[in-house]
Amino acid sequence: MLLVAFLATLVALGIALRRLSLHRRAVASLRESLRAGRPLLREDLPGALGPDWDDLCVAVGELNSELGRLDQQRSGQLAQLEATLGSLQEAVLIIDSHNYVLLANQAFHAIFPSAGQILGERLELALRSDAFLRLVENVRAGRAQPRQEIEFVDGRGSTWVEVTSTAIPPFNGQTKPSLLFVLHNITRQKRLEAVRKDFVANVSHELRTPLSVIKGYVETLVDSHESMPLPDRERFLKTIQRHTERLNSLLEDLLALSRLESAQPGLSRERVDLGQLLAGLLDDFRARPAAEAHRFSLAVDPGTPTVLADPLKLGQVLDNLVSNALKYTPRGSRIDLATRMASANTVEVSVRDNGPGIPPEDLPHIFERFYRVDKGRSREKGGTGLGLSIVKHIVHLHGGQVWAESKLGVGSTFYFTLPLHAGGGSTGPAHGSGAGSNGAHTVLAARSSVIV
Repeated sequence: MLLVAFLATLVALGIALRRLSLHRRAVASLRESLRAGRPLLREDLPGALGPDWDDLCVAVGELNSELGRLDQQRSGQLAQLEATLGSLQEAVLIIDSHNYVLLANQAFHAIFPSAGQILGERLELALRSDAFLRLVENVRAGRAQPRQEIEFVDGRGSTWVEVTSTAIPPFNGQTKPSLLFVLHNITRQKRLEAVRKDFVANVSHELRTPLSVIKGYVETLVDSHESMPLPDRERFLKTIQRHTERLNSLLEDLLALSRLESAQPGLSRERVDLGQLLAGLLDDFRARPAAEAHRFSLAVDPGTPTVLADPLKLGQVLDNLVSNALKYTPRGSRIDLATRMASANTVEVSVRDNGPGIPPEDLPHIFERFYRVDKGRSREKGGTGLGLSIVKHIVHLHGGQVWAESKLGVGSTFYFTLPLHAGGGSTGPAHGSGAGSNGAHTVLAARSSVIV
């Protein structure tokens, strides 16, 4: 009896161990099915495990199907969100509760090209800005302003953005709220604002000087005109006249710049023979008392055809350049005008003098408004500081470029190009010192030059 009982116990234990092994294998199959997201089939279960396991197979299959549907729906929503945000002009950035980047659209990469592929990266590695990181913490704490301007500084310079921020529901499986930032690039507006402030300050300064002189002399005349000697009275009146003419010249130049920068500058193009225009200009200058001791020359390339340009505005360009050469060169200096074909579709005009030259550090700025190399000397000679800026605008309206080359003690040369046809291309200096309209300059072996 004992033997029979012992054998029965062994058989029962073997059956139990086998079923335990089958259940372990079934649990492993269940775990793998859930991890892979595939249905748990009856064939995946080793042996017959009973109706409960069959029900479990059905439940797991339904669960995996629902998870697959939700995952596909989430992927579609993400793709739709990325497509929608990608079409926006404003930069959009979404980060999770641990500062990992969840989404950044194309506009964001346009503002921050050096950020690279930042999805899944820490925000601190993508945008190195203490101000922006402080904003992130303030948004999480609910202390952020509705809009905030932030400056990002890198090797390319400063980038200003206006940031709107908010917390949004958990995103991409997160349990804590994510943060959404909309960044609007206002760098251009900031630069224009700086230019406007500089312009207002410069205009105020330029107007204040002659107005102060006129006011002082007029007050003196009013108070003591009866007792003032006639020679002093005449000297006062001539001084007032000179500064009044300076004010008038400044206002005329400001109006000219305003018209050139308007939406419709009003170019009246016609066929212009540069040789005849330059010859007539030099005849006018030779008749001026200020030019009687200067020597002029004109060299026109025989192959230079007529250009389609506004003769009045082109004459203004040449008049300003030759007048500058007269003002800043001593008596007896040479002023040489020349034309040549810079390319098949572009003609180049140059005005050269053998004056004192322009320092290399000043050369990149000479086409800026109110910029003077020697401020005191320029005011003595009656310049407004706007002539070269007017030259630049007129040449650009014609589709050309303007630049200068200079060497101290040797002289300066101003060049500008004109396309032969309206809308034609233009070239810079033949030696390739080119920059853009930003006024960058290149120091060559024997001279300095700047192109705008």
